[in-house]
Amino acid sequence: MSMPDNYQPGAAAGAEIQKDGDNWTLVLVRDLAHPPARVWKALTEPEHLREWAPFDADRNLASVGAAKLTTVGAPKLHVTDTQVKRAEAEKALEFNWGGGDLRWELAPTVSGGTKLTLWAIINRNYIAMGAAGWHICFDVLDRLLEGKPMGRIVGPVAMQLGSWEQLHGDYQKLLGVATPKWS
Repeated sequence: MSMPDNYQPGAAAGAEIQKDGDNWTLVLVRDLAHPPARVWKALTEPEHLREWAPFDADRNLASVGAAKLTTVGAPKLHVTDTQVKRAEAEKALEFNWGGGDLRWELAPTVSGGTKLTLWAIINRNYIAMGAAGWHICFDVLDRLLEGKPMGRIVGPVAMQLGSWEQLHGDYQKLLGVATPKWS
């Protein structure tokens, strides 16, 4: 995985935290200029996921049932057995990854695009890091849908971006959280 030329993530935006006691859910919203049918394929088809997502899928995720997701950029091979719990074409997708649930909702916009909303249960100590990571994934997804694929930027590769610390810090401020100091 190499770093694409000239990529800089946009400003931190469209994120909030829903808190239920110690259970925190990151909510990210992104407006995409592409119709729900195209976004749905990018969320569910393995060949599209390989271009932007932080995991590979062993099958199309457009139907309920068992699947295996392999985390990309992890220090060692990490395969998660998951269940796709909900798959409503062009509307909603739910499954578990990395110990937390992911729920995607797609809503058509007046302009013919898609309002994409992700709810991700992430350890509260790393929620700003998750927001920054998903932000970059969404940028890569948007470019893929525009027909200008740049290759996925996840894990350690994302953290090597010159703008990573700024984006991460901006999400800490936006979400009102701090990340624990590394020992």
